[in-house]
Amino acid sequence: MIFSVPGVKVKENETFEEAYRRFKKQVDRNLIVTEARARKNFESNVEKKKKRKIASRKKQLKRLSMMRRYESRL
Repeated sequence: MIFSVPGVKVKENETFEEAYRRFKKQVDRNLIVTEARARKNFESNVEKKKKRKIASRKKQLKRLSMMRRYESRL
């Protein structure tokens, strides 16, 4: 998705706050902040696979410890 860069020209007799408010509206309309957040949290397929592998191993160890705890009571 390609966005145009938001820009605001300050009009005569316009305060900084008013110009800043117009600028913020442009940024919100172009979804720039949303796009930046989405890109910041991007994970490659390799990272996803690595996390799944770690989670699987952790789950397996938890089951093993639960079984050992259960068997020790018998």
